[in-house]
Amino acid sequence: MKEFHCGSLVPGCDWHTRNEQEAEVMRRAVDHMRQAHGETVIRETMIDAIRSRIEKVRAAA
Repeated sequence: MKEFHCGSLVPGCDWHTRNEQEAEVMRRAVDHMRQAHGETVIRETMIDAIRSRIEKVRAAA
């Protein structure tokens, strides 16, 4: 399971997502950046920043 906490990139944001597939976590995170934080252009540096903050977590039993 992969997890991303937006607050690790945007201080004060409580949004997070998790999924088995990193690509789905990335898709959701980019969508969140557009909708919640007004990012109209998602640059490669933003993609790298999100990717570097995705953590592996154990799935809840």
